[in-house]
Amino acid sequence: MARQYSRKRGKSGSKKPLKVVKKGWLRYSDKEIEALTVRIAKQGNKCSKIGLILRDVYGVPDVKIVTGKSISKILKENNLGSKLPEDLTALILKDIAIMKHLEANKKDMPSLRGLTLTESKIRKLAKYYKKTGKLSQDWVFRRENAKLLLG
Repeated sequence: MARQYSRKRGKSGSKKPLKVVKKGWLRYSDKEIEALTVRIAKQGNKCSKIGLILRDVYGVPDVKIVTGKSISKILKENNLGSKLPEDLTALILKDIAIMKHLEANKKDMPSLRGLTLTESKIRKLAKYYKKTGKLSQDWVFRRENAKLLLG
């Protein structure tokens, strides 16, 4: 499948195994993994970073296979989830960084195109999250309020 805004193809990467079986060599129970997830989240890490830490430091290959719940669901149960989804937050941060760059470099037209594409992605993602109920129907992204959304 082609990329969204260029006709290039993406790099092929590794895939998760199809068999969803708890590994025999895993040392942690599901309750311990949930406690680890909450502890790592309280240190200020987001869902994707928590998954990387659990994989690299604690040897947990996939939280959802072991616990039956995703990391974001575990965080919501413990009232640690954020208001905005993580991918939308990342796009808003990227938009803020591009805007800051354009304030210093007003004639940088490729960056202006990047800003347009990033805002388009934000609108598409917001439309999806409104449809699925993760965002309120009256939520709208504005450049002026971008820094306030994340505060």
